[in-house]
Amino acid sequence: MAVVIVAAEALAQLDELPDNIVGRMQRIFERLRRWPDVSGAKPLRGSLAGRWRIRTGDYRVQFFVERG
Repeated sequence: MAVVIVAAEALAQLDELPDNIVGRMQRIFERLRRWPDVSGAKPLRGSLAGRWRIRTGDYRVQFFVERG
């Protein structure tokens, strides 16, 4: 089971989203706890290489995995 840490900046952005989208994001955070068994995650490229994203509708959750 992975530990999911949401950055302060991301929490501030969540406050500005509609409630239904916040619910979707919270479900994505729960899914990420099962990393690497997460469907729909795609690696980013270019200057964002090393990061991943999961899409929900018109929104994206961008994240990175820190091995411990």
